Amino acid sequence: MILSDSAILEAIKKGEIVIEPFRRECLGSNSYDVHLGKTLLVYKTPILDARKPNPTEEIEIPPEGYVLQPGILYLGVTEEYTETHKYVPFLEGKSSVGRLGIDIHATAGKGDIGFCNTWTLEISVVQPVRIYAGMPIGQLIFFEVKGEVLVPYNKKATAKYNRKTHKPVASMMWKNKF
Repeated sequence: MILSDSAILEAIKKGEIVIEPFRRECLGSNSYDVHLGKTLLVYKTPILDARKPNPTEEIEIPPEGYVLQPGILYLGVTEEYTETHKYVPFLEGKSSVGRLGIDIHATAGKGDIGFCNTWTLEISVVQPVRIYAGMPIGQLIFFEVKGEVLVPYNKKATAKYNRKTHKPVASMMWKNKF
């Protein structure tokens, strides 16, 4: 079951969902709009290695915007820091963003109960497009979960993305054993 606007507000009041900064005008009937932060990361090498940390370059989006190019994976970040202690958060792109040919996540649209951080976005485009820090980029939808969560994400010993940050975070696949 997806939470409605009134249910999201009630969950925020109870501390079950945290959104910072929270802006009431960003609350939709069953979602919350999130915005693009000012920092992007791009990988510096043409071949990425899943068993090693891959070097990245940081790009700060200037006030006049930044033009994204096809064929490049950009890691972005939401302005909003979120916590979910009872509901499963899903991040989806806004239709206006999709209509510009911008995809905001390759595979990581679902968060976990206990996720407490900003969201790293896996941004790709089908043609060059200028983006701006602070633009609406996605929407969070919250789902009820059935059953007790035994180990929330922020309590997992193997959690790799739980260090609070306001910048995108590159893949840490290399921390897995394989």
